Amino acid sequence: MMSLRVLTGITTSGTPHLGNYVGAIRPAIVASQSPDSDCFFFMADYHALIKCDDPARIERSRLEIAATWLAAGLDPERVTFYRQSDVPEVTELNWLLTCVTAKGQMNRAHAYKASTDVNEAAGEDADAGITMGLFCYPILMAADILLFNPHKVPVGRDQIQHIEMTRDVAARFNHLFGQGSDLFVLPEAHIEEHVATLPGLDGRKMSKSYDNTIPLFEGGHKAMKDAIAKIVTNSLLPGDAKDPDNSHLVTIFEAFASKEQTQQFKDELRAGLGWGDAKKRLLDLIERDIAPMRERYEALMAHPEEIEALLQAGAAKARATAAPLLKKVRESLGLRAMQAVAAPIAKAEKKAALPLFKQFRLEDGLFYFNFSAADGRLLLQSTGFAQGKEAGQWIAKLKNEGVAAINGDTAISLSEGVAATDVSAALAVLLAE
Repeated sequence: MMSLRVLTGITTSGTPHLGNYVGAIRPAIVASQSPDSDCFFFMADYHALIKCDDPARIERSRLEIAATWLAAGLDPERVTFYRQSDVPEVTELNWLLTCVTAKGQMNRAHAYKASTDVNEAAGEDADAGITMGLFCYPILMAADILLFNPHKVPVGRDQIQHIEMTRDVAARFNHLFGQGSDLFVLPEAHIEEHVATLPGLDGRKMSKSYDNTIPLFEGGHKAMKDAIAKIVTNSLLPGDAKDPDNSHLVTIFEAFASKEQTQQFKDELRAGLGWGDAKKRLLDLIERDIAPMRERYEALMAHPEEIEALLQAGAAKARATAAPLLKKVRESLGLRAMQAVAAPIAKAEKKAALPLFKQFRLEDGLFYFNFSAADGRLLLQSTGFAQGKEAGQWIAKLKNEGVAAINGDTAISLSEGVAATDVSAALAVLLAE
């Protein structure tokens, strides 16, 4: 049975907080425990350089994040756990992908657009203070992912666009240089539907930039208790009925509770449970999971040399996977060793043309496909789809079911003068190969 490969990482620009644990680290740990998964987890310290120019903070954060993942249950014997900067193949692939990525695609990246919007609102030049690191961030992320060809990438909802960009870059590279085979797997974003993005103390997404985080291990039990006490609630008093469906305190509770516990908590709030008691319930619930991890974390932080040894071993495992793929990528681009080539004995017979399905994306952002006969005559074409995989699913359906799959569906239309029998004949020729 083929293993499901999973890859994820976390930027090393700060101290991990509860949102990092719920949104990235915990799903990674769960994925790593599946017997049929092949997991790659890394610390994205190159990405940290985009956001942080404090070397001491970068160094400290790498140690804290490594210790956090290990304390949370990541087993380096089961997974490949490494630092991005210990795998030089990442930066080489980053450049190779940069050479085939459209600038217009990068112009649409959320992080870049958000920065230009802030500049324009302040009356500044749109690109003031924006580095090429920020602008090209999605390409480096694509290199992180594609170098290991994972099937799934656990991310927060705010990172879905980067996975879509990664898929676009991979598809373009495969089309240009794959020579009939796919060098890169098109990865899927994996969202933990139960709670993908944890709210912070003020209800916004939990983020260091908003200064609204709940510490995971830093400061111990007291720091977590003090942070939870600061969660913003309304002014309703004990005994007053409260609306749990509009409380971010409940959202955080739900991230650590069973469905039954969550329902009971909501019922008690509706019955008048005070916010102070509710916060104590939340603290007790979180500490049930976090306290044992905190003890392990503190032991790891006291022995950074042990963490370093684990990371170096992880880098060696990662490079053993990355190097062969990068060799194929280099060769596909013509970056090959020079050697004498014998003259061909006879001219190869030109292979007859076949009917062809073609997928593409237009400027409207939608995905399309068409089907042409061996002589190039257009037989059918689709309307636009929001996701590329929808076009792929239609192609597979036509190959499996034939022209009957259309059955009046307005998503597919035959070209003028083309009969269903023409399509059937072309499909038969294609599938006979």
